[in-house]
Amino acid sequence: MKHRILVATVSALVLSSVPVLAQQPPATQAKPAAPNVQEFDKRMAQAQENMKKMQEQMDKIRQTQDPQARQKLLQEHWDTMHANMQLMHNMWGPGGGMGPGMMGRGPGMMGGPMMGWGHMGGYYAKLTPEQQRQRQYMSDQYIPMQQMMMDHMMQHQQWMWQSPPPK
Repeated sequence: MKHRILVATVSALVLSSVPVLAQQPPATQAKPAAPNVQEFDKRMAQAQENMKKMQEQMDKIRQTQDPQARQKLLQEHWDTMHANMQLMHNMWGPGGGMGPGMMGRGPGMMGGPMMGWGHMGGYYAKLTPEQQRQRQYMSDQYIPMQQMMMDHMMQHQQWMWQSPPPK
């Protein structure tokens, strides 16, 4: 049962965080909107603060010997982790910094008719060199944060397996 929960949770995290670009309908394909680096940096700073809080929570989880206190700390960690996943997911949507056409915002999204990366060439071909640098910068910041989220998910699950159920 716990294995199924782990697989489902990790799958949800990966699927909700992986950036996938949509092919825009022909009427809006003229030129992609510029990434908003300032908004992205603002949200990334929030995500980093949440990550710091999650690490502090994980440190407390490791130190406590009381199973009930550990369960409470695990719930707090879960809540912070979930809030951070939402924040990171929203970085890919309108106003999130990374630009439009991300994560479930149009045709070709997760489960849509154009699943995968093959249709992205047209999107990137329309970006200016500066927009390409901005997107690369944002991806370079985002991907390590995504990896840290996965690490926290795995640590959380490990502690859930080790903790006896509350009485």
